[in-house]
Amino acid sequence: MPRTVSGLATTGGAQGDEASGDRAPAPLPGVPRQRPAQGRRPVQEGQVRADEPEPGTGPESGPAPAPPRARGRLRPARRLLPTPTGTPFTFSYTVLLLATSLFAEYGDPGLVSELLRDSSTDVVHLMRAPLLVLVASALWSAGGLVSAYALAFPFVLTALERRIGGLRTAAVFFGGHVLATLATEVPVAFSVAAGQLPESSLQRLDYGISFGVMTCIGALAGMLPGWARLPLLAGVGFLSLTDLLAYADPMANWGHLLSLAVGVAAWPVLRHWRARRTGPPPLLGDLGHPALRSARTR
Repeated sequence: MPRTVSGLATTGGAQGDEASGDRAPAPLPGVPRQRPAQGRRPVQEGQVRADEPEPGTGPESGPAPAPPRARGRLRPARRLLPTPTGTPFTFSYTVLLLATSLFAEYGDPGLVSELLRDSSTDVVHLMRAPLLVLVASALWSAGGLVSAYALAFPFVLTALERRIGGLRTAAVFFGGHVLATLATEVPVAFSVAAGQLPESSLQRLDYGISFGVMTCIGALAGMLPGWARLPLLAGVGFLSLTDLLAYADPMANWGHLLSLAVGVAAWPVLRHWRARRTGPPPLLGDLGHPALRSARTR
C-alpha cells in the first residue's frame, strides 16, 4: 500500500512531472507562502521576459529625481530673505516693522501721532526716559514700508545675521542706533544751552530705523569681498553726502554718515566674531576633513 503525505499519494509523482513538461507544480496543501502556478516557462540566466519592463522603467521606480544643479539654483534666492529658523532676529523684527507700519498707515491718526511723539528721540524725551524712547523709536519706519531704509532692512540684516548670528546682529543694529542718536542730539542740547539754536529744537519728531540700517550696511561691507565692499560703501556714501548737501534734514543726514562710520569701525570685532562662528581658516593642505581639524586643534 503506498505511503501518503497530507492525503496525497507519493507514487506516480515523477510520472506527473514528466507529463506536465515545463508546467509549474500545483501548490501543496498545508505549506504556507507558496507562489501560485501561473503556467510560465522558466527563464534562463541573462534572459528577460517580453512582458516584464526593463529595470528602472516600471511604475514602482517613480519619477526621476531632479539634478542637484537645478535644485541648487533656488538656494541663493532663498538666502536673501529672512526665515524663522535661519535668521530669527531679522524675521521677527521684519514682522514687527510690518505691523507698526500698517498700524501707522491705517490706524487712528490721533493715536498714531501721540505714539510717534512719545517715541521721538529728541532732547526732551531723552532726558525724561532715555531707555524707553531709544527702544521705542526703533519700532517705527519713517516713511512706511516704501521707504528706502525699510526696503533695505530685511536684505541687509539677513546677510549680516547669516554671517555673525542673531544676537550680534542685534548688538550692531541697536549699538549704531543708540550711538548715532546720542551723537546728533547731545550737540543740539549744548547748542540750545549756548543760545545758538532756539528752544524749539529740543522737541522735534525723530524716530525710525535708518541709523541702525546704516550701521548694519557699514558692518556688512566688512564681511564682503573687496569687489563687493567698495561699490557698496561708495554708493551708500554718495547717497548720504547728496542728502547732506541738500540740507533738508541735516541732523538726520549727519546721523546717517556717523552710523555708517560706526559700522566700518566695528570691522575688527565683527571679523573676530565671524572667525569664532565659522572656525579658524584652514591650514595649508587641510581639505576640511573633521579628523584633520580635530587633530590641528589639539
